[in-house]
Amino acid sequence: MGRLENEHQWRFLLAGISNMCGTSVTNPVDVIKIRMQLENELAVHEGLSAIKNRYYDGFVKGGSRIVRDEGLGGLYKGLLPSLMREGSYSTIRLGAYEPLKVYFGATDPAHTPLWKKICAGAISGTIGSAIATPTDLVKVRMQAQGKLFDGEVPRYKSTFSAFKEIIQTQGLRGLYTGVGPTVKRAAILTATQIPSYDHAKHTILNAELMKEGPALHVISSMIAGFMTALTTSPVDVIKTRIMNQKSHGVAHHERVYKNAFDCFLKTLRSEGPLGLYKGFIPNWMRIGPHTIITFFIFEELRHLIGMDPV
Repeated sequence: MGRLENEHQWRFLLAGISNMCGTSVTNPVDVIKIRMQLENELAVHEGLSAIKNRYYDGFVKGGSRIVRDEGLGGLYKGLLPSLMREGSYSTIRLGAYEPLKVYFGATDPAHTPLWKKICAGAISGTIGSAIATPTDLVKVRMQAQGKLFDGEVPRYKSTFSAFKEIIQTQGLRGLYTGVGPTVKRAAILTATQIPSYDHAKHTILNAELMKEGPALHVISSMIAGFMTALTTSPVDVIKTRIMNQKSHGVAHHERVYKNAFDCFLKTLRSEGPLGLYKGFIPNWMRIGPHTIITFFIFEELRHLIGMDPV
C-alpha cells in the first residue's frame, strides 16, 4: 500500500478507538481483578494461604459474588474513567509506538531487532501513562468500591465528582497519586505487549507459517496477551494498592505504603511471592481478550482506510 495522507493522525485515532473497544468488553474482568488484588491486603500468609479463604474466591466465583452483592452494574463500575484512560493513555502508547520504532532506525518492519521494539514500547507507554494517571486513579478507586452496608456511602458519587473531590481535598497533585508504579507498569506492559505482538507476527510471517490476515492477528495477540500478564502482574498489584489507599488527611509517614518499593516489600513480607500475583487469572483474562480485540480492530481499521499493517 502507498503512504496514507495524515498517516500519523489516523494511527493515533485508530489506536484510541481500538483500545476503547477492548476495554468496553473487558471492564467486568478488570473489576474482578482489582477486588482480588486488594483482598486480604497485607494479611500475613503462609504457603498457599494467600489464595485461600477469600471473599472473591477466584475469577468465576469472584464475578458471581459481585453480581449477587451489587447487581450486574457492579461489573461495570469505573467504565467511564476506564474509557477516558484508554482514549488518552492507549491512544498515545499504541499510536506513538511505530514512529518511535522508526526513530530507532526500524525501516523494515519484517526484520526489526526486538530491542528497538522494546525501547519504542517502553517510551510510548511511559509518556501515555504519565499523562493519563488521573483517569487511572479514578478508575481504580471506583472499581474497588464493593458492596455498601447500611449507612455506608460510596467513596465517590460519579466519575466527575471523583475528579472534583480529589482536586478540592488534595489539589492537582492528588490526581497523580501512584504515578510512579503506574508509569513503571505502563512501561513494562507496553514494552511487552506491542513488541510481543509485532515480533510474533513477523516471525510467523517470515517463517511462512501463516499469511497476513485476521487469523494471524488473533494468534499474535494471544501470545502477546500471555506475555504481558506474566510480566505486569506484580507491578499491577502494587499500582492498585497505592492508588486505592487513603491519603487525604493522612500524613505521609503514617500511610500504609510510602512508595512503590515499600508496597513491594510489605506485600512480599506479609503475603509472600504469591501475594504479588493476586488476581493473575483475571489479569490474564482481561489483558488477553483486550489485546486480541484491540489489535484485531486496529489492523482491520488500518486495512479499511488503506494503511499498511503493523
